[in-house]
Amino acid sequence: MAEPPAEPRFPIDAIDRPGTLMGPRDTEELVKEVAALLGRRDTRFPGAQPVSFVRRHIDELRERDYYVCEKSDGIRYLLYSTQDRDGNEAHFLIDRKNNYWYIPGGNLHFPTAQDPVRFHVKTLIDGELVMDDLGGGHKEPRFLVFDCLVLDGNADLRWRPLDKRLGYFQEHIMKPYKSLFAKFPQEMQHQAFRVDMKQMQFSYAIETMFRDVLPNLKHGNDGLVFTCRETEYRHGTDENILKWKPVEENTVDFRLSLHFPQVEPDEIDIASGITDAYTDYDSPDAHLLTFHGDKAREPYQFFAKLYITEDEWQTLKDLGDPLNHRIVECGLDSQGRWRIHRFRDDKAEANYISVVNNVMESIQQAVSKDELLAAAMSIREQHKIRNSKK
Repeated sequence: MAEPPAEPRFPIDAIDRPGTLMGPRDTEELVKEVAALLGRRDTRFPGAQPVSFVRRHIDELRERDYYVCEKSDGIRYLLYSTQDRDGNEAHFLIDRKNNYWYIPGGNLHFPTAQDPVRFHVKTLIDGELVMDDLGGGHKEPRFLVFDCLVLDGNADLRWRPLDKRLGYFQEHIMKPYKSLFAKFPQEMQHQAFRVDMKQMQFSYAIETMFRDVLPNLKHGNDGLVFTCRETEYRHGTDENILKWKPVEENTVDFRLSLHFPQVEPDEIDIASGITDAYTDYDSPDAHLLTFHGDKAREPYQFFAKLYITEDEWQTLKDLGDPLNHRIVECGLDSQGRWRIHRFRDDKAEANYISVVNNVMESIQQAVSKDELLAAAMSIREQHKIRNSKK
């Protein structure tokens, strides 16, 4: 493995810059290393991606066992734990752009159950990095684990059901980690971030999620995630991971393409000495583009227009940042117009067209919070019947 760069300062203070960004050559080496660990030729980001929740998924929750957890408003990362050339503990957070952020072992330590000094290698964990608000202006970064792909290189957990994967993580990584820092709590201040497991409930515990879990979170939340208990881990889009959002929170990540019209000078312009046609930078024609794959004749294609008010456009210009070709998260307003929610600089590509179509289906077949709560009892009854037979 390539030598990591100099050690940054910890604990981290920004979840989108969780360590030192590795250069292209080292990243290429690491990408191949992780792909080999997973037995894959595909070197793209290997994380599983959910589909949007639609009406038919209520029957899916009745028919099969699912877990539900909160959908954090953080940044998705895979955590790769390994060792460097000198045999020292090393960790990397892999974002959805397939960037590798280096975190030295001294600032993140996962002890083994046998020896608190030893550490796990060739281990790949799935989770989300959030920034908890502790009040009084104090914030704390926390990595919330919701899956484990490979443990120590010799335990490929992807083919096991989710509860087994989480059980392995709990027993071999979480318990020794908690035990160590319970014994030496003063050492936690030197860690890049705190590590916890996401709270997993049976899928029928929907009322518990809305009543007890979501209101007490110390970080942002924008919905629920239902994950099938019995299926394997799948790279890329996974139809067994269901992302539910309130209707108004269903969004699409587009690429923004700005076009500025050429206008002829009017009387006021001519009186000011402007006689030639000029570009009007105050009235952009904003196009939203979807991704159709690198092999498509046109990888990015027009999907819709973005509605921007004059005040919003002025605010965007005042940012002083490049705007064209950035990834923007957008949602439909009450009049069916696409509006910007935020920039998604953590993503390299806009949503693939099939993902966009899924989101549109989710909007058209949206399931409200009340409908989800109303379905909870029948989901629970079917769960009891199914598991009593087992």
